[in-house]
Amino acid sequence: MNKPNGSIWTLAVDIGGSGVKVMILDEQGNPGGKRERVKTPQPPKPEAIIEAIVNLAKTQPDYQRVAVGFPGVVQQGITKTAVNLDADWIDFNLESTLSQRLGKPVKVANDADIQGFGAIKGQGLELVITLGTGFGSALFINGKLVPNLEMGHHPFRKGETYEEQLGRAALDKEGKKKWNNRLEKAIANLEHLFNYDALYIGGGEAKNIEFKLPDNAKIIPNVAGLLGGIALWNQ
Repeated sequence: MNKPNGSIWTLAVDIGGSGVKVMILDEQGNPGGKRERVKTPQPPKPEAIIEAIVNLAKTQPDYQRVAVGFPGVVQQGITKTAVNLDADWIDFNLESTLSQRLGKPVKVANDADIQGFGAIKGQGLELVITLGTGFGSALFINGKLVPNLEMGHHPFRKGETYEEQLGRAALDKEGKKKWNNRLEKAIANLEHLFNYDALYIGGGEAKNIEFKLPDNAKIIPNVAGLLGGIALWNQ
């Protein structure tokens, strides 16, 4: 792709429990190349995943900065939780480590937060949930992120959390019908809890939804988890 002189390009990275994805974005957050993906290394330790990112970055056109979505709580570039990866991620400085490996400035945020930035309209109260290996969430008020909303680990029903009831392991164990019934109940609960204006549902397992969503809810494409990365540099 021919890139105009003077443009700043961002390498967007999405780290997931099953896959690691990259794509470059222009200054408006539009794709500037093809999305590339590899399976998340097993065991999913920091060194292995960082190596995967470095190799994926080599498949992309030149870029000047990096935005990373990580499946856990992130504070000042340090990953504080990593339920669906490896315990070695706890208190790991992903921002500085990846910046050293790539030789570019890096910003890191929760992956659901970034997916939300790629989907929201910035009006009223907007909730984002992601259905993948785990259960991610992000809440926005007039486009402003409410930080560190780890709703997936809050109690949902029968003594289990949203993630335990609606994560990929639950889908595989219980089957689509029961999983859909649970998700429908979860959406009703969340609407009463937050009184949101809009709900956006993303993640790899959103494709398994088989019931009619409420009028104020919609499924968003997985690529939003990359497209929202530009918001880390535009805030």
